[in-house]
Amino acid sequence: MKKILLLLILHFAICFLNSFAQETFPVNGTRENNKLYYAFTNARIFTDYQTRIDSATLLIKEGKIEAAGKGIKIPEGAVVTDLKGKFIYPSLVDVYTSYGMPEVKKENVQGPQMESKTKGAYAWNQTLKPEFNAASAFAADAKKAEELRKNGFGSVLTLQQDGIARGTSAFVLLGDGKENKLLLKEKVTACYSFKKGNSTQDYPSSLMGSIALLRQTYLDAQWYAQNNTAEKNLSLQSWNETQSLPQIFETDDFLSALRADKVGDEFGKQYIIKGSGTEYRRIDEMKATNASFILPLNFPDPYDVEDPYDALIVNLDDLKHWEMAPTNPAAFEKNKIPFAITSDGLKDLSKFWKNLRKAIELGLTETEALKAITYSPAKLIGVENMVGSLKPGLKANFIITSANLFDKKNIILENWVDGIYYKVNPLEVQDIRGTYDLTIGGSVTYKLKIEGEDRKPSLKVLYSDTVPTSGDISVDKKIVSLSFPVEKGKTDLIRMSGVIEDKQLSGRCQLPAGTWTDWKAVYKEAFIEKAKKDSTDNKPKEIGKLVYPFMAYGWSEQPKQETVIIKNATVWTNENSGKMENTDVLIENGKISVIGKNISGTENAKVIDGTGKHLTAGIIDEHSHIAISKGVNEGAQASSSEVRIGDVVNSEDINIYRQLAGGVVASQLLHGSANPIGGQSALIKLRWGLTPEKLKIENADGFIKFALGENVKQSNWGDDRTVRFPQTRMGVEQVYYDAFLRAKEYEKSFSNYNATSAKQKGSSGAPRRDIELDALVEILNKKRFITCHSYVQSEINMLMHVADSMGFKVNTFTHILEGYKVADKMKAHGVGASTFSDWWAYKYEVAEAIPYNAAILNEQGVTVAINSDDAEMGRRLNQEAAKGVKYGGMSEED
Repeated sequence: MKKILLLLILHFAICFLNSFAQETFPVNGTRENNKLYYAFTNARIFTDYQTRIDSATLLIKEGKIEAAGKGIKIPEGAVVTDLKGKFIYPSLVDVYTSYGMPEVKKENVQGPQMESKTKGAYAWNQTLKPEFNAASAFAADAKKAEELRKNGFGSVLTLQQDGIARGTSAFVLLGDGKENKLLLKEKVTACYSFKKGNSTQDYPSSLMGSIALLRQTYLDAQWYAQNNTAEKNLSLQSWNETQSLPQIFETDDFLSALRADKVGDEFGKQYIIKGSGTEYRRIDEMKATNASFILPLNFPDPYDVEDPYDALIVNLDDLKHWEMAPTNPAAFEKNKIPFAITSDGLKDLSKFWKNLRKAIELGLTETEALKAITYSPAKLIGVENMVGSLKPGLKANFIITSANLFDKKNIILENWVDGIYYKVNPLEVQDIRGTYDLTIGGSVTYKLKIEGEDRKPSLKVLYSDTVPTSGDISVDKKIVSLSFPVEKGKTDLIRMSGVIEDKQLSGRCQLPAGTWTDWKAVYKEAFIEKAKKDSTDNKPKEIGKLVYPFMAYGWSEQPKQETVIIKNATVWTNENSGKMENTDVLIENGKISVIGKNISGTENAKVIDGTGKHLTAGIIDEHSHIAISKGVNEGAQASSSEVRIGDVVNSEDINIYRQLAGGVVASQLLHGSANPIGGQSALIKLRWGLTPEKLKIENADGFIKFALGENVKQSNWGDDRTVRFPQTRMGVEQVYYDAFLRAKEYEKSFSNYNATSAKQKGSSGAPRRDIELDALVEILNKKRFITCHSYVQSEINMLMHVADSMGFKVNTFTHILEGYKVADKMKAHGVGASTFSDWWAYKYEVAEAIPYNAAILNEQGVTVAINSDDAEMGRRLNQEAAKGVKYGGMSEED
């Protein structure tokens, strides 16, 4: 007994000293430099996720694994721990945390902020922080480290989760002591997201702006590497220095995972995607990215639907996500997509194991689960030669458990970090449950009942009656401590401590009066554990089907093209044939194949009886803002031609379904009207259930949104919005001239560069690529076309004059509520009109709108469309167009 106690004292002393002693730091006192071996014998050891060795020995020294396996010779003087019946696993590795990072608080800024407030020669936008080095900011957090260790983690990748370019991460140990010992590797990965974070700068104000900023920064960094004499930019310098590192990109839904991968493909980067937990919804598309993923376990809690009114407000997609979120890791395993698991996103870390076991219950294998929390995260960031397995030479990072790691009853007992012991739970416990007769000072007698679990016993004390009173009890190896009221109903406590010998308890206690005396508890009856009803449901879990999109009215299977014949309909051709009565239409391979009567060769076609019904071309909405993720405006600057609605198409928008129900089959998704030069459009077919890229109309011309009027000069934005140019209608005109003059100069600079010899190119370097000006050059070269928000005739005339003088055409004036005043000029310019049917008087600049606008423009030979600009109106564009018949006498076919 004394020998065991001495070894334990020596063991703890060495661990304590090792946790503080460091090579370059002075020690206040004598320096401890013991080089002891530690041997853990008779354990079931998982040397990695796929290798288990029973009755094996783990040998460690100086924080490293010396050996693991059978037949290992234990060096003389080693501290030996017998772990018969216990398990050893590599400690868990988490590669997405903010452990030890300083808190970043958002500054309170009044009014617009056009420029970065970051001091120094850094990026123009303060959400770009590629120069941030997590290793320089890392400060160990003892409380958080202990919480992570209790859950089995031994090392983590830490980064500052703020901004679009987040700088580099650091790989650290979860021990106590100085950062010098805990920091294993700096600048491990470069980190990105689409989130603006705590930046107070106005730009970007939308998801498409974040994507554009990221794309432009890639281009700027490439240019800077070739032309770094033009300016000194420490952010771009850091950006270039970190491009060879693994690149982690945080996303907040599966659509953003696809967006991130698209950016990566453009610039030759294969991101490690930090997922959101929604990837199972489009697992085929996730696989097609060829990315590795870091998956959270932030499964939603059950919804409280006891109240039927509360139940009514829970969406179907929320309920299905609650049901299917735990299947996400299994979906990755089934599809052989590499992944690691992170605790990030869990507000309560204690749910980590509960949720991981839930994922295993729903299809994730234990082998893959262990791989995802040990080897895979280490492999992803290139530290598998340090941690993640128990191979010789690696860090002695391991956990000792009471049972299989994934067993619900398993308890993590010890967590060794860098060869230093951290107690989580007692390695051995004395099961002292039962009934005892307690004698204090040889006279006072109580009856004790010790119940509960062997590792967490509970104490009941019986006085003269049979109703017990609760007390406190704790057991640590052979030491026991108890306390309870001296009399029933009194607050004065008897506090006792003692030792356990063959289930007999004895020691000394202090009475409430302060006197000390002996006590003894004699074991009388065994504790009989009540049989628990087995609540385990052994039936296979039934999980609902995926639907596309993941919401109400989604398809259980994605739709496929069919051969269809519609018979005996009245067909509105929109051609010279006009309306054709009792006519058939054959559709093959997604296209109209034949129009006529009694079409032959259609035996295998699906037949739709159109008798008494009308068949028209699908409605096209020229001006729509549906199906756009996280902002339709990027309005922080006068020109945002660099942003693309195509980057943020939202295939999960219920308005696609609703507008299909109203006959709309295609839409132009437009940027808003926040600035004179807005963003690039997306032209989509409303293919309900398909992904964003498959909604886009292939080979469609490029379009872009311009705007005139009150919005762009910020007259209705509030009194504090007086900083951004322009603030007048005159200024709007100058924005256009300035933009297109710059675009012409920009195009000329590339023409001149491309005309120079190879030798001259090598000495001068290429001009800086600017995606804002790229779009304007496309307009000048008739490769991109303008849709312009407009109301007042003076501004309509102005933009046509700017276009004529600068050599481009306006394709469409949208809204165009005073178009009837300038219809002849619009016809001469060749511009179309996309108008409201009868919106007026909703602001001052539409005071002279009339319901005859569309009819007058049509009579003058201008191509006219009726648009929605509104998700609700998009469901009834046929009725909106019919107002032209009512007010202006337009023909039904027009």
